[in-house]
Amino acid sequence: MKSNTQEVNVNAQQSARTGDLTYFDFERLDVYRLAREHLALVAGTAIPPRLRDQLDRASDSILLNIAEGMGKPRGSRDRARFIRIALGSAKECACAWDVLAVRRRVKEAPARLARRHLLRVVAMLTRMVAL
Repeated sequence: MKSNTQEVNVNAQQSARTGDLTYFDFERLDVYRLAREHLALVAGTAIPPRLRDQLDRASDSILLNIAEGMGKPRGSRDRARFIRIALGSAKECACAWDVLAVRRRVKEAPARLARRHLLRVVAMLTRMVAL
């Protein structure tokens, strides 16, 4: 397992090839940016405590596993495993939002926006696993 310093160095080297040291490679992915928007939506929405913790952890997991997966060699089983975990977490978030909507615990607008974000995230992660 690589240390945090080694991972930072690898990502910095990858970014250096493009001449831009202001972003990690995973931050350039549309799927990461969209999952980050979803995380901000979760953070800014009043959610009952019982599902808040679960939704927070699953939302974090999407981002963390995309980032970790992108640090693995392209086409490797390890990369695919992390992307599949992110995919499962995105589906878990979708279900949590559905539960909140059915129980009328959140307003309709954030639940609808979360669903749109997550449908796109799931579609992109599904394609990434297939590569």
